[in-house]
Amino acid sequence: MASVSRDANGTKRVLFTDPDGKRRSVRLGAVPVKLADAFRLRVEALNVARITETAWDGDLSVWVRNLPDVMHRRLARVGLVEPRANAEAPTLAALIDQYEQTATVKPSTVAARRQATKSLLEYFGGDTLLNAMTPADADRWRRTLTDEGLAKATIAKRVHVARALFRKAVRWSMLPSNPFADLRAGPQSNPDRLCYVPHETIRAVLTACPDDQWRAIVALVRYAGLRCPSELLLLRWGDVNWERGRLNVRSPKTAGHEGHAVRVVPIAPELRPMLLTLFDEAEPGTEWVVPRPRDPGVNLRTTFAKIIARAGVKPWPRAFHNMRASCATDWCERFPAHVVAGWLGHSPLIAARHYLQTRDAHFELATGGAKSGAVEAQKAAQQQAAPNRIGSQESPEVPVKAGVMRDRARPCETLQNEGMGDTGLEPVTSCMSSTRSSQLS
Repeated sequence: MASVSRDANGTKRVLFTDPDGKRRSVRLGAVPVKLADAFRLRVEALNVARITETAWDGDLSVWVRNLPDVMHRRLARVGLVEPRANAEAPTLAALIDQYEQTATVKPSTVAARRQATKSLLEYFGGDTLLNAMTPADADRWRRTLTDEGLAKATIAKRVHVARALFRKAVRWSMLPSNPFADLRAGPQSNPDRLCYVPHETIRAVLTACPDDQWRAIVALVRYAGLRCPSELLLLRWGDVNWERGRLNVRSPKTAGHEGHAVRVVPIAPELRPMLLTLFDEAEPGTEWVVPRPRDPGVNLRTTFAKIIARAGVKPWPRAFHNMRASCATDWCERFPAHVVAGWLGHSPLIAARHYLQTRDAHFELATGGAKSGAVEAQKAAQQQAAPNRIGSQESPEVPVKAGVMRDRARPCETLQNEGMGDTGLEPVTSCMSSTRSSQLS
């Protein structure tokens, strides 16, 4: 007998026992109860015909013939029907097309995914059948990424996309299993490209900025931790609370997570005068704090590289990201981790993995400030060795009320010089007294 099972997410499947005694299931998806029960009856009839080795009746044959390819493949997978001879297995190109058409993510995420899907198409070819791809093929593809010299974080990102892509293939019944399921991804963070940007460098960059808007862009990223350009684009003058010294920051990156669409960050003393200057210069009715990033003809990254070169400081990798990371590092040295996580718009774990940095100043502080002259100052402050003393040392302090005694206090008497008796300190009990007497008699 077959039965209908309801999964936790609301989808349904038909369960039955095959002739070998194994429990099998056929996934139906989120279908109505009546349709699931009608499908159960068909599965039961197919299983009975297989057990008794009898032919299908006309109605059952027509039903099987009219099944969609997806459902027919599911029945063939559990041995209830034979695979269709003219049914072609889906290709890698077809899977990627369907994957992109059903994506419900931001355009920037789609662009990042296409780097991984392009790599798959270049290595395997778009006409490669999905059922011909094996875990060994997945391992060889990952090896080519390493041979290309790609960064570890880039390789990890592409592996994550590949695994998600083929998970969809399994879910859509294009494949029985995921050949990329056990493929090692590695960390997506890249500590080698983390760099702390000190305040001295930022001051030189601010001096080299061509106008007040660029100074505000640099300060908002370095002193308020805004993502550039996504969060700068959405910052309005209505988001600036001058009295409380706070900014309401809208984050497209975390908008999909409940409670993370908007966060509040403090206006640092270094940032406030730059915002005031922009506010005084803004035309009446101006909505955006920094309109320049909204200009499609402006390339912020290229222009900022020129500003850094004009400032005469050494360029650092990931210019905007590392300024935000430096802001996070400064905050964590002054405020609790959960507060900083709220200001940055992510969890403390993500902050530790992608933003927080260990600086030389941390080592100097932990070792007593060897490079800052603290050791020399400590040696100078140490006392000289005390001379040998043969007499008793008298304290220069006079005991408070040393000669005053309470009215009822008894003066000290001569200490007892006699030895302890046989009975000791504890009181003698009757049992102990009788025992001691018997020993003495």
